[in-house]
Amino acid sequence: MGNRTLWKRIVRNWELYILIAPAFFYFLIFCYGPMYGIQIAFKNYIPTKGVMGSPWIGFDHFERFFHSYYFWDLIWNTLSISLYELAIGFPIPIILALAFNEVRQGFFKKMAQTVTYAPHFISVVVMAGMIITFLSPSTGMVVRLVEALGFDSPAFLTDPRWFKTMYVFSGVWQSAGWGTIIYLAALAGVDPSLHEAAVIDGASRFQRVRHINIPVLVPTMTILLILNMGSLFGVGFEKILLLQNPLNMEASDVISTFVYRSGLEDAQYSFSTAIGLFNSVVNAALLLLVNGIVRRTSENSLW
Repeated sequence: MGNRTLWKRIVRNWELYILIAPAFFYFLIFCYGPMYGIQIAFKNYIPTKGVMGSPWIGFDHFERFFHSYYFWDLIWNTLSISLYELAIGFPIPIILALAFNEVRQGFFKKMAQTVTYAPHFISVVVMAGMIITFLSPSTGMVVRLVEALGFDSPAFLTDPRWFKTMYVFSGVWQSAGWGTIIYLAALAGVDPSLHEAAVIDGASRFQRVRHINIPVLVPTMTILLILNMGSLFGVGFEKILLLQNPLNMEASDVISTFVYRSGLEDAQYSFSTAIGLFNSVVNAALLLLVNGIVRRTSENSLW
């Protein structure tokens, strides 16, 4: 009886199921389908024998990675870049959204939003090229500006001490404006009568932002913080790989770039899969942990 009722509901709402079908098949084919290959992390994968024909070796690849001399360096670089990016990049969209929400002059507000949104549409490759051009020791405009102010310009592109700062702040420049959209949407739902009542009670603009706007943003901030914590070890390799060179490798080599080199350049397919699986498991564990903590302390968890 239950199956019959389910099929009746599907037939009655067939338009909705057709609407979600592309997204369903996308995740099924490109996200769940490739999970079949995870098993090579526990095998000595030999391309000529295929996935099923390769011999099982258990956790040997994981043990090799955990006992390698570069393990803690990769963990530290990945974690430090993620935390640095979270500390700088997470609050800036919130501050921008609160500032844009307080601007009343239409033309200036639209212009400021456009200027901050625009870098989001620049591809990673182009962005990396711009960064290298701006920070070039011979022709870089940032280097020339620092020298014009009477300071010695640091080697932004080659000094490992500057790599994380260069990576994080260029990422903030590219994504901060776009990140304000979510917070502006939340602020659009604030009841205007709350501000009117606060003005009548003599509240200043700062007090209204603090006691009305910020509490409205807290649920959105919590959800995004949980998602960011769930990708703490998920630093993408594209931009880092484009900015990486032998001189800054000490600070720029992260788990994702190591997986890229091991898997595609060195053809160590099983070893790189094991490292990628370890990375994914850690991210999933962090997501569950942070979401569980939030669920016990508030009502703003993911589930």
